[in-house]
Amino acid sequence: MKSLAAFAVILISFLFVECKYTPDWKSLDSRPLPSWYDEVKVGIFIHWGVFSVPAFESEWFWKDWLSNGTMFVDFMDKNFKPNFTYQEFAPQFTAEFYDPDEWAKIFEASGAK
Repeated sequence: MKSLAAFAVILISFLFVECKYTPDWKSLDSRPLPSWYDEVKVGIFIHWGVFSVPAFESEWFWKDWLSNGTMFVDFMDKNFKPNFTYQEFAPQFTAEFYDPDEWAKIFEASGAK
């Protein structure tokens, strides 16, 4: 019970905190950058897997299809045989054009380290 009361006090205290910035470009641009900002490096994280085979939407394809998302069901009905399963995409994920050296060149050219 004490933790719930403490949480409520903290939550309510946020109502009384004055915002330093307003939601406009002038205000946002006025904030100072952290000292490390100019030395930060770009990182790249790639989502690439079986969901890439249908090449539709995102890595959440299976979830959205299973939850009967209209555009996902329509896409599957239009492009695949009836009763096609997500698992049937797996043999088609061949990484045929995967070229790690080429990817590394592209990432390096983007400034990623």
